[in-house]
Amino acid sequence: MSKRILITGGAGYIGSVLARQLLEKGYTVRVLDRLMYGGEPIIDMFNYPNFEFVKGDVRVREDVEQALEGVDCVAHLAAIVGDPACAKDPELSRSTNFEGSKLLYEVANEKGATRFVFASTCSNYGKMDDPDAFVKEDSKLAPVSLYAETKVATEQFLLGQPKDNTTKPTCLRFSTVYGLSLRPRFDLTVNEFTKELALGRELVVFGEQFWRPYCHVYDLARSVVTVIEADADKVAFDVFNVGDTSENYQKQMIVDEIKKQIPDANVKYVSKNEDPRDYRVNFDKIRERLGFELMFDVPKGIAQIKEVLEAGFITNPDDNKYKNV
Repeated sequence: MSKRILITGGAGYIGSVLARQLLEKGYTVRVLDRLMYGGEPIIDMFNYPNFEFVKGDVRVREDVEQALEGVDCVAHLAAIVGDPACAKDPELSRSTNFEGSKLLYEVANEKGATRFVFASTCSNYGKMDDPDAFVKEDSKLAPVSLYAETKVATEQFLLGQPKDNTTKPTCLRFSTVYGLSLRPRFDLTVNEFTKELALGRELVVFGEQFWRPYCHVYDLARSVVTVIEADADKVAFDVFNVGDTSENYQKQMIVDEIKKQIPDANVKYVSKNEDPRDYRVNFDKIRERLGFELMFDVPKGIAQIKEVLEAGFITNPDDNKYKNV
């Protein structure tokens, strides 16, 4: 396992989980991160002899060139993530999510990296034309937020590169993430709903009927490892939805799962007849092509978050450091 893998955004919610998975498999892991949310999630990694760190920004060529020296594979997770964060600073979001991604790929190709795994999103599908259907990788993309627009644009750039380039891109469209990480987040649907109800509060739910696919942070990280270790001809210049078809939920269904574990949960529903995102996703391709299956499901994720909060692992889960905005 002599490969050196660069993780951009490696101190983040998903990146810090991925870094540990790769270190434990014996890879040399280099993290490029500007530590926008602090570096606590990866402090312990300095105890690994095969861990390297570059503080820098994917938009700065000098930082990118330094980070990519001697790298075999790139796991590109660095981004301004989510609709609220992107709406707050559109210029930063475009320059980071799109321009930074282009620069990173171009330098990776110059430096001779062989794999480039891009963390995209199922939000690219936007709103389903047929509410009874499941979207697949070749379905129409209909982004309805700046976040998804930057991801679609980056996918199109990567997949449009010459096929004989040294660096072969793969785009992973992640489901809506949840679960425990060294950089906890409580601004994500499953995590937020569970937090509010585990702390005995009233949860107000808007638009309970809208569909999303959900996937645990540990499994999303595992999908990146799976692509890195797959035969190139199975993943190069291709797109995979990451999740499981059985893990599509409406918000109402998530609340119902939480109520199985917190029976006295106090929930108030507020009607919302129009939501820009509403989609159910099919995940057959990643299972059939790469043999990828989930280790966690939403009920397990709820149980984890409930236990951690009730035991007092996190003293102030309302702290803004557990949010992206």
